[in-house]
Formats: sequence, structure tokens, C-alpha cells
Amino acid sequence: MSEPVSMNLILWRHADAENLPASLALSAQADLARELTDRGRKQAEKAAQWLRPRLPDDALILTSPAVRAVQTAQALSPTPRVVRDLAPGANAVTLLGAIDWPGTAQTTVLVGHQPALGQLAALLLSGQEAYWTIKKGGIWWLASCRREDESQVVVRAVVNPDLI
Repeated sequence: MSEPVSMNLILWRHADAENLPASLALSAQADLARELTDRGRKQAEKAAQWLRPRLPDDALILTSPAVRAVQTAQALSPTPRVVRDLAPGANAVTLLGAIDWPGTAQTTVLVGHQPALGQLAALLLSGQEAYWTIKKGGIWWLASCRREDESQVVVRAVVNPDLI
């Protein structure tokens, strides 16, 4: 019997961010510029403290170009890789294409947005896209395992910021 091959994907929703004034609600540029609130900075730091000792040194940290996502990712790594395809408005299939899942054995942390992160979690775990919610600052750690000829995706952890 062969040993299972495991690939880790951590879905991390950006932490709490500023609200847009009503006058800018439809501005994509203004949405991308939204920063974390003080609460969001604390959420990101707590989540990073939880993740840091559990990640391998070569973990790949990918983030949406939105300021709030970059700031969240920077709580874990000063130089996350910004990926345009992870921007607000992406969908689960776009996220999958951007991260090479499960094509790499490298642990990947994806910092992004709803509803795409929840849709991706649903797709990987149930085989269908659905509107699953990942709380702001929340982490879903998934692992893709291959045992002999069978592929599986399992939940290793779900951590909400108010629990750490």
C-alpha cells in the first residue's frame, strides 16, 4: 500500500475592513483601496500567530491585490505574492486556476474574498459550488490526499478569529 500524498490549501478570508461610503459603493477602485480596521489588524495578527507555527518554511502565501487582503497576508509574511486573479469578483474556478491545486505539494495560503472562497471550499469538499460563508479573518485548512487511486479533500481545521 502506498503512502498518501497530501497537499495543503489554506483559505484565509481578509480580516475586518473599512466600509465604503455610499457614494463610492459602486467604485471598484475604491473597493480595492479599503484598508483593515483596528479590529481587522488584530484579527489578522491573531490568525497569523495561529498559522505561523503550523506552516512549513516554504509555504506559498498568495493574496488578492485588494489592500485589505494584502494587509491580512502581511501579518503572516512581509512579502506575499499578489495575484490579480484573486481580486474581488473572482469565482471558484478562477481561484483554482490561479493556485495550481492540487498540482503542487507546496502548502498554499490563499488570502481572498467572499463569496469566491466559500464557493471554492464548497466545490472542493462537495463537488459543487455553493454559497458557503467564511467569516472575515476566518481560516479553512483543506488537504488533498491521494490514497492509491482515490482522491480526497479533507478539512484539517476551521478557525474563526473570535476563537483564537
